[in-house]
Amino acid sequence: MNIAFIAHDRKKEEMVNFVIAYEPVFSQQHTLYSTGTTGTRIMEQTSLKIHRFMSGPLGGDQQIGAMVAQNEMDLIIFLRDPLMAQPHEPDIIALLRLCDVQGIPVATNVATAELLVKALQRGDFAWRELVHKYKPGEDLA
Repeated sequence: MNIAFIAHDRKKEEMVNFVIAYEPVFSQQHTLYSTGTTGTRIMEQTSLKIHRFMSGPLGGDQQIGAMVAQNEMDLIIFLRDPLMAQPHEPDIIALLRLCDVQGIPVATNVATAELLVKALQRGDFAWRELVHKYKPGEDLA
């Protein structure tokens, strides 16, 4: 599974603590992605390897969005700060829209993130393997 972590500034510590709590789940044959600072902070506190994109305001949200548009992302945990205006709000809305278009599970708070990770542990996302196997344009033989 390709999993992305994104967290607004006031949610970064919460994200790090969440990933620490579920590190055994995330360390199991998943490819992890993140926006810049969030990924750095997670890697400093865990043994996980994370492919880091740019910082969100510098285009990291859009880089993850490009993977979503190509149906190459399976799950996104995006801890948003609903009480702080974000200068790159259009990028955030575009990313969430792409997740809706492509049917990509996305959590925007820890409560929902925990439900998705529990589903990941149970194997409830096995259907995503079929999405990748029968990706449009791929040889079905």
